Parts: sequence; structure tokens; C-alpha cells
Amino acid sequence: MRSGLLQLGDSVTFRARHFGVWQTLTSMVTLLESPNYFCDEMQRGAFKNMRHEHYFKANGTGTVMRDVFAFESPLGVLGKLVDALILRRYLQKFLEARCAVIKQYAESDSWRDILNVPAS
Repeated sequence: MRSGLLQLGDSVTFRARHFGVWQTLTSMVTLLESPNYFCDEMQRGAFKNMRHEHYFKANGTGTVMRDVFAFESPLGVLGKLVDALILRRYLQKFLEARCAVIKQYAESDSWRDILNVPAS
């Protein structure tokens, strides 16, 4: 198992339960412009395709993080219908909750535990 910051070409596999079904998704860092931007794209998983861009910008008092998340479900027209009726809203709420956790870690010393950085 690797710890620390993701690098270009790194893959991460997530296992999570959504709508009562366990999903496994593998995503790879395909673009990296540290410390301002990185992009990960699904390599294996339930979506037809998925791209997640992460932007970071210093604003004088901290850092603003912005996510751009694009996805497409399989199954053609049926998948597009599910995307419009359910998944778009569900994934937005999921990402907002995940960002709140990231914010909590980033604004405390908890990030040091994740990156194995001793307290100064």
C-alpha cells in the first residue's frame, strides 16, 4: 500500500456502497500540474466513462478547491435517463459531502495523519 501524495500515473481503487450495491472503481491520475490541478479518470467501474478534475487556488486566506465531475452511465438511452433523474443529483450531494470531509481535514492538523507528516 502506498501513502502520501498521488503522482501522475498512479491508480487508486475505491470500494463503496451506493444504492445498496457494492461498487469497485479504479481511477488513474491522467494529468497533474502540482499544486494547482490534477485529473483522474475511471479505468474500471460501473460508468461508461468518468472524469474528475480537481482545481486548487490560493485566495490569500486559504485555498479554494473546485471539482469538475463528468460521467456517463452505460445502457444508452436508459443510462441517460437514470443520469438525469437520479445520478446527477445523487453524485452532486456525494461530492459535496466528500468535500466537507476534505475541508475538515485540511483546516485541522488531521491532514498530517493522512500524509504521514509529523507535527511541527
